[in-house]
Order: sequence, then structure tokens, then C-alpha cells
Amino acid sequence: MRADILTACAMSQAENPPIQVIVADWTRHGPLIDAIRRRVFIEEQGVPEALEWEARDAQCDWFLAWVAGHAVGIARLTPDAFIGRMAVLPEWRRRGVGRALLEAALARARARGLPAVSLHAQTHAVGFYARAGFAAEGEVFLEAGIPHQRMTLTLVPEDT
Repeated sequence: MRADILTACAMSQAENPPIQVIVADWTRHGPLIDAIRRRVFIEEQGVPEALEWEARDAQCDWFLAWVAGHAVGIARLTPDAFIGRMAVLPEWRRRGVGRALLEAALARARARGLPAVSLHAQTHAVGFYARAGFAAEGEVFLEAGIPHQRMTLTLVPEDT
């Protein structure tokens, strides 16, 4: 079953299939979310498994990106306004999936009335978040052995 979860259909870079992002139901979609986390963070990036799973996962808003019937990316918004666990399967990167996930998380944060959100960006992704309006704060630090940069974004309500 795991291969079904993680195998995205083969499409050329020229094709631009639509990306659908849903607010995931932790009970229903937890195995899909976990499979993407395992593949990207644990297997690809070498994050120790003990650091990846958190008790608060079930209390967070999760976003799941779908392309052509396949789950291809995830993001998490915690109750304390922190965006994290952004992960896109390697074969779907640089196709707008990350942007769609981030936009969904920001829309949810605005709908919750949050004044700002923060995140810890892997340093290679700082430009991605900066283009979305996030500002870097403080020094680069290691998290799970990977260089990260704290970034924040002040939110403007959608109706202003």
C-alpha cells in the first residue's frame, strides 16, 4: 500500500496538472501524512525518527496536496501559529505544490484570526519563504542536524 501512497503518476515537466490542497482529517489522512514525512524527513534528509513524531500532531491543522489522485505534499499549522512539516515529494518539487500548501496554511491562519505566523525554514528554502513575505529573524541554527532560519510573517486580514 505504501507504494500506492507515494508513487505519483509519471508526467513530463511540460504538463501542469492541477494541485488540490485540502485540510486533512488526522484520523483519515494520518497514514498519508506519515508516509510523506517518513520519505522526505527521515529517509531523504536523515532526521532521526524520534524527532519527527510529536504528540501534538493530532491537534494541528494539516494540509494535504493532491495531484492526479496522489498525495504529494503536506504542511502543518500548529495552534500556536507555527507553520512546519512542509514536505513535497521529490518528483513534485518546483511545480507549485509548496506554494499551494503555504497559501492554504496562511489562509487558515488568517481565518483563525492569527496576527502572525512563524516557521523554521531550512536554509535552502529561505528564498521561497521570503518571496511569500516572510522575514528572517536571528541567526541560523541547527534543528535535527539541518541548518534552519527562523522566519515570521505578519498577517493582514483577508477582508482589508
